[in-house]
Amino acid sequence: MRNQTWSLVPATSCINIVGCKWVFKVKRKADGSIDRYKARLVAKGFNQKEGFDYEETFSPVVKPATIRTILSLAVSYNWSLQQLDVRNAFLNGYLQEEVYMKQPPGFHDSSRPQYVCHLHKALYGLKQAPRAWFQSLSTFLLAQRFVHSHSDASLFIRRSSSCKMYVLVYVDDIIVTGSEPQSVH
Repeated sequence: MRNQTWSLVPATSCINIVGCKWVFKVKRKADGSIDRYKARLVAKGFNQKEGFDYEETFSPVVKPATIRTILSLAVSYNWSLQQLDVRNAFLNGYLQEEVYMKQPPGFHDSSRPQYVCHLHKALYGLKQAPRAWFQSLSTFLLAQRFVHSHSDASLFIRRSSSCKMYVLVYVDDIIVTGSEPQSVH
């Protein structure tokens, strides 16, 4: 609710309502001790209907040759290299389609128990979640003066007179390298 992922609306007979469930996981350190407990709300996207509550599911996938090329550039020029794993990446993707979901187990609004969640942002499990996340990230990078590579949609390039930067996106994993360590950081 704090992230404005959804708003509660009355259910109608003309909407498809997908279910959801909680997925719990124990994250462990390398030595086997418990690092943290993780809970993730996952939409039951298998209940979605194509053409009704999703259109496209495609999310660009980086080409292996592009990864090799970017890593080769970084090594050849002795550039710094950063690898990022975006936590809860899909929760940052805005939905273009109308998607409705049951209220999450354990979080029912007691004053509106028959209402459903009208999703504004993607959740894990939705068919269009990877694409929505990629669109949000692309929009941000393009606003930062990056451009798409012509040969690989997952590669973003930013060139100026003093710096070259490359951002390679694979779902929620990102590799960043460039000629200026401060910019890469």
